[in-house]
Order: sequence, then C-alpha cells, then structure tokens
Amino acid sequence: MKLSTKARYGTRMVLDMAKHYDEGPVQIGDIAKRVDVSVKYLEQLIIPLKKAGYVESIRGPKGGHMLTKSPNEISIGEIVGLLEGGINLSECIENPDMCDKSEDCLTRSIWKEATKAMSDKLNSITLRERVRERGTSLNN
Repeated sequence: MKLSTKARYGTRMVLDMAKHYDEGPVQIGDIAKRVDVSVKYLEQLIIPLKKAGYVESIRGPKGGHMLTKSPNEISIGEIVGLLEGGINLSECIENPDMCDKSEDCLTRSIWKEATKAMSDKLNSITLRERVRERGTSLNN
C-alpha cells in the first residue's frame, strides 16, 4: 500500500499548522514554502479539512488558516483517513457485500488485521506529539 500525495502533503500542511498553532492564523504561502508544496495544491487540500472542521480560515491582513482544535486533539490517523477517504487496505474490509467471497475469504482477515494495526498506530499519534518529537523537519 502506498499513501497518496494528497495524504502525505496534507499531513505535512496540518503538522505545519500545529507547529505554529500558538502563533494564530498562518498564511498558505508561508506553509507552502516551509513544507515545499505549491500554494495551488495546498489550497485544494485545505478544502476537505475545512469541510470536516479541522481548519478554519480567517480573512484580513492578519488572516490565514488555523486548526480549530488543539494539536493534542487531532491524530495523524484522522487526517490521513479524511484525505484518503478512509484507512483500509482492501475495499472489502469496509464493505464486505461488495465481494461474494467475503465470508469465506482466507485473505480478508489478514487485510482486516493489518488495517486495524495501521489505523491504531496512526490514530495513536497526535499532531502535538509528532511536532515535539521531530522539531523542525516536516518534509517526510
């Protein structure tokens, strides 16, 4: 499995906002420079984050974007799940009816366990924890 660019770059953006959380709204251009992602791409990524209530926009000369909750209250798993449309290694995990072999499938339980392990790990890491642990580098 490979995370999409959307999830990777969106996570970078949100971690940057977490890093600057106590400074108030941050401008998308500043985030783009720090995380090395284009403004245009970040503008697209911010839309689902705003719709889901993770980010709010402030207008005006001192405006920008900021997290709506403390970085302690947001997990990496929430952001990745939102931007990926869920965290599942196989579509049949979330929707077993899509495959008529789901009940007897020998591999479905493996994908289900692996998905749970990955999801549990990502959900156990808060934005605050990652920013404190890693300090300045967000380009991963």
